[in-house]
Amino acid sequence: MNDLRRYDSATRALEPPLAILDLAAMRANAADLVRRAAGKPIRVASKSIRCRSVMERILAMDGFQGIMAFTLPEALWLVERGFTDVLVAYPTADRQALATLAGDARAAGEITLTIDAAEHLDYVDDAVAAVRSRAEIRLSMDLDAGYVALGGRFRAGTLRSTIREPEQAADLAGEIAKRPGFRLAGLMAYEGQIAGVGDDQPGNAAYVRAIRIMQSLSARELVLRRGRLVNAVRQVCDLEFVNGGGTGSVERTVREKAITEVAAGSGFFHPRLFDFYRAFTGRPAALFALPVVRRPGPDAVTVLGGGYLASGRPGTSLLPQPYLPAGLRYTRDEGAGEVQTPLLGQAARDLRVGDRVWFRHAKAGEMCERFSELHLVDGETVVETAPTYRGEGRTFL
Repeated sequence: MNDLRRYDSATRALEPPLAILDLAAMRANAADLVRRAAGKPIRVASKSIRCRSVMERILAMDGFQGIMAFTLPEALWLVERGFTDVLVAYPTADRQALATLAGDARAAGEITLTIDAAEHLDYVDDAVAAVRSRAEIRLSMDLDAGYVALGGRFRAGTLRSTIREPEQAADLAGEIAKRPGFRLAGLMAYEGQIAGVGDDQPGNAAYVRAIRIMQSLSARELVLRRGRLVNAVRQVCDLEFVNGGGTGSVERTVREKAITEVAAGSGFFHPRLFDFYRAFTGRPAALFALPVVRRPGPDAVTVLGGGYLASGRPGTSLLPQPYLPAGLRYTRDEGAGEVQTPLLGQAARDLRVGDRVWFRHAKAGEMCERFSELHLVDGETVVETAPTYRGEGRTFL
């Protein structure tokens, strides 16, 4: 049975719009991530999952350890529900959550906050000043993993940390060591210009060559600089972990001796933007179905909703992909609409009102912000209907 018939059969008793996770595809993707990690543990990026049940399934597999969360309120909530070893990968300015963390010794023992400046320490101290019995707060220092060339005139990579050179890292580590109530537990450095940029994109061949050259140069520069950064901090304090990479760079990042773990999230669902990498080929695992509600022409159908654009630099690559049945495309003028989406193509001829069109989101976890449930499909059966963060009444961003 092909995937279209299998998904339709498994969800025939459910009303679309709906979202599914193909468990066999997710398990295959997870196994491939473990293979690529070559023995180093993988920290699960919750922003790309946003469903507790799915994260529990992943963490029960060999090769996965810990959560990489995106907000402190999310991390506190996850720890309340039994998750451990939660790294908040982005600095927080949530004063209430900081006070809660500092007043809860158990949560403080499981959660690590990310900083990249002494200003963050000052902010935390002020936010928790009224906490009577303050727990020690674990910290991770974020390092700039971007690629800089031509005397600083060219940069590739996300604008994140202020810490780029070993002297800067050692200075901040020393500042943390002097501050009561803090402990530097680890380092992280996300090379987004490698992990988050596909090196096998369709279209402009010259652009693809430029990406590959940039990534090769960046990887060579980073392996040396990241090693020096880690060594500089280790001269000041012991470290529990050094985190790096992402789904798109796992096999490269784990080769670095300084790295003790990698992060991955999108690789489990394999959304559309991760189709364009040479190093791995995933299986689409997360999809959503929209019902056909009109037939405005012989080669045209209209589905309900669909305007689920991904975050990032605006462009058509951030639109969901009409996936099954194959051969449907957006109209030039309308794209994906808030309430309805017209689709064109020969496949539309066989669709009738009430039939389903299956889409892939451009990114992974953002799909779950649109749906309160994920129907977990194994073979031709929905084996579990799991609430997403939204379904549990949690919208952290």
